[in-house]
Amino acid sequence: MDVPTPPDRKVSATDRAYIMLALRIAGSFGIAIAAPVVVLALAGKWLDARYSTAPRFLIAGFVLAAAFSAALVWQRAQEFGREFEDIEKRPKN
Repeated sequence: MDVPTPPDRKVSATDRAYIMLALRIAGSFGIAIAAPVVVLALAGKWLDARYSTAPRFLIAGFVLAAAFSAALVWQRAQEFGREFEDIEKRPKN
């Protein structure tokens, strides 16, 4: 059984820029959300074990991670928004 192949389609430079920007956004936002949660949750768990205060520091770590992640995502969204506008201004191919 022959599998049909898709027709050859060339991707324009503008489309390629959009794709690369989307991949960078996904990776950047993922790291901006996951890294603070992991680091601050582990730190909170360690502090709770050290001072027998479970789950106070763990919860504080999650709250700080949420605030820090929100600030990072906001900052990066502004940067990516400017980059998107730069792509929009490029001449279309």
